[in-house]
Amino acid sequence: MKLLTALILFLFVSFSINSQEFKFETESINYGKVSKGANGERVFVFTNIGDAPLIIKNIQSSCGCTVPKKPEKPIMPGEKGEIKVSYDTKRVGGFSKQITIFSNAKTARKTLKIRGFVDKKEFLEKEKSMLSGS
Repeated sequence: MKLLTALILFLFVSFSINSQEFKFETESINYGKVSKGANGERVFVFTNIGDAPLIIKNIQSSCGCTVPKKPEKPIMPGEKGEIKVSYDTKRVGGFSKQITIFSNAKTARKTLKIRGFVDKKEFLEKEKSMLSGS
């Protein structure tokens, strides 16, 4: 019985000493209405609120039209990190995509979302205005 109690205590202490955790400023970005061909890059900012280095192992997007970029170095406790996401704004219409982050955090898988609407008409009006010189 003493051995079992000691083992449980050891496991509890082991898991609570080195806990990697991160908190995002926002877990969803709404692009709103953007022009076709507009800058599709956005940034998710997070803070390592754990007490050990946070390592982003991999990031996957739900579509080839969304390209995420992860930090290459570990994020130390208390430091901020960024995950850049670039959406292909040459695709006209509404979009809703997910980015899944795999890390050494307590919750190893985290999902972020982007959404918005790419408007072809808005692009054409800007193009006309540039051609007419207004």
